[in-house]
Amino acid sequence: MQSSTRPTPVVAGPGALTPVEISVVVPVYNEYDSLPALVEAVTQVLEGMGCAYEILGVDDGSTDGSSDRLRELTQQYPRLRAVLLRRNYGQTAAMAAGFDYARGSVVVTMDGDLQNDPADIPRLLDRLNEGYDLVSGWRKDRQDNTFTRLIPSKIANWLIGNVTGVDLHDYGCSLKAYRAEVIHDLNLYGELHRFLPALAFIEGARITEMPVIHHPRRFGTSKYGLGRTLRVVMDMLTVYFMKKFLTRPMHVFGTLGLASMVAGFALGIYLTLVKFLGGQDIGDRPLLVLAVVLLLAGIQLFSFGLLAEVMMRTYHESQQRPIYRIREVIETSPIP
Repeated sequence: MQSSTRPTPVVAGPGALTPVEISVVVPVYNEYDSLPALVEAVTQVLEGMGCAYEILGVDDGSTDGSSDRLRELTQQYPRLRAVLLRRNYGQTAAMAAGFDYARGSVVVTMDGDLQNDPADIPRLLDRLNEGYDLVSGWRKDRQDNTFTRLIPSKIANWLIGNVTGVDLHDYGCSLKAYRAEVIHDLNLYGELHRFLPALAFIEGARITEMPVIHHPRRFGTSKYGLGRTLRVVMDMLTVYFMKKFLTRPMHVFGTLGLASMVAGFALGIYLTLVKFLGGQDIGDRPLLVLAVVLLLAGIQLFSFGLLAEVMMRTYHESQQRPIYRIREVIETSPIP
């Protein structure tokens, strides 16, 4: 969903804001009853901060009339912009669309179900101003079902933190604040929205977290369940590979391939000695099959590594995407 040029809004309320200091991105899926109270609460908080802001409601193909309600609310709240997706693409796509359309130098994301508290936004921005690039919310006193949400979430957070190296208490909290330059470096696919801190860390972002308020759900039902566990594990492995080997895939495939080929070759030498020096029949030995499999697997893995290296270069060069990120350049005086 990311693009190199900023798109024109699909639906925008009157009163374009340029420049915008804060963009609040809210993915929406079947939150018809929550939207009026949510927009009102966010507006009150941002008006109280006295800064230029916008609210982006990204409707992800809702079927309960949420898109129509967003249209109505843009007439009531000039700083609300509605981005209506053609169908339900998932939260990652909705987040990516919000990032593409956001014009603020700081982007805040939050859920549309009123469980996140807009009153936490100023606190998130205060932490951001301490020198961080991303501040993640931590639902320390989470108001969800213990067995279907809390326990699986704790296990997932522990596992993700250990695998990715970004130790956060609550990866699943949507309430986060980002510097705009960080989100513009992120390409979101699949269901990687859960791993935004890890993806930002790969790009060199400075990350912290802080406890935030979490309210019980007032309207509707949760869109998440235990069924997403396998998808989370698959995405976690993807992020781990990106973190470790994105710019050097040959290191993993080549190492495994060489190890497999060496093991297969060693078994082959052993079986050859057994055959010619020991005079034993090796045709029906399982070790012979294993040696052949290891050699073939090693060749395939090594070939995968070469192909991955070519694809990695295409990935970076086609997008003119550098393999580094510069935080700042310091010079005492311009060089003529």
